Amino acid sequence: MPAIRATDLPARTGSLYPEPFRSRVLPREKRALGDAFGLTAFGVNLTVLHPGAESSMRHWHTHEEELIYILDGEVVLVTDAGEQVLSPGMVVGFRAGDPDAHQLVNRSDRPATYLEVGGRDPRDAASYPDVDLAARQSPEGKWIFLHKDGSAY
Repeated sequence: MPAIRATDLPARTGSLYPEPFRSRVLPREKRALGDAFGLTAFGVNLTVLHPGAESSMRHWHTHEEELIYILDGEVVLVTDAGEQVLSPGMVVGFRAGDPDAHQLVNRSDRPATYLEVGGRDPRDAASYPDVDLAARQSPEGKWIFLHKDGSAY
C-alpha cells in the first residue's frame, strides 16, 4: 500500500546546530514525511517539540518558504512583531526573503506536535538576528553553520 503511518517513520532526535545552540532545541523529534516518498521539491516534517525546547534559533530564509500547522499542544511563535500563542488548528507561513525572523518555543508542560513544510532551494541561506550564527548550504545540499564573521564553528 502506498500510504504509511507517519509515526512509524524513524525520528531524528539530534540537531545540526553547533553548541551552544544545539542544546536549546533538544529534545525534539522530526519525522521526514516527504523523504519517505522521495519528494525533492519540498520537505515535510512531523515535529514534536518537548517542553522547554525551541524549534530553532530565531531565523529567516533567503530562498525557502515555510509553513507551520499546529496539530497538538501549544507553542509560542516569536517574531519581530512579538509573541503569539499557537494552538491546534492554527497555521502560519513565512515568505522567502522576508527578514522578519521566527521561531517556536514550547513554554507549556507537555509536548507540541506540528507539521513543517518548506522548500528545498539549494541557494538558500539563513540569517539569525539574535545570535552569532549564520547558515548556508554546501554544494552537496548540507547545511553549514558559521559565525556571522564567516569563521567556522
